[in-house]
Amino acid sequence: MYAVVQAGGKQYKVSKGDLIKVERMGGEVGEKVELDQVLLVRDEEGVQLGTPAVAGVKVVGRITSHGRGKKIVIFKQRRRKGYRLKKGHRQDHTWIEIEDIISAQGGKRGPQKSRGKLQKREG
Repeated sequence: MYAVVQAGGKQYKVSKGDLIKVERMGGEVGEKVELDQVLLVRDEEGVQLGTPAVAGVKVVGRITSHGRGKKIVIFKQRRRKGYRLKKGHRQDHTWIEIEDIISAQGGKRGPQKSRGKLQKREG
């Protein structure tokens, strides 16, 4: 079973036990977090695709650590003018361990619409 969740403006494919690095989230190390923007869920019964999110499904995880990324150097220069500008940036991130994917129906899915056969257009 896996799910596609959205966190910090990015999408992640997660399963139980995965460790993911997301944009910095508030919270202490060891605190539980719920990711409720679940875009897709795949289980034994099939695939649930949200529009945009799947209703009643959430991913539960635990914050394992906070950190900072590698330093990026931004350097600007104007030729022949003596203008130089050097800046640095380090992005903050949070490591989350996925504990479970929970459905509001207790793991049961609602009825599915039949799609029917696709009609081939002439022309």
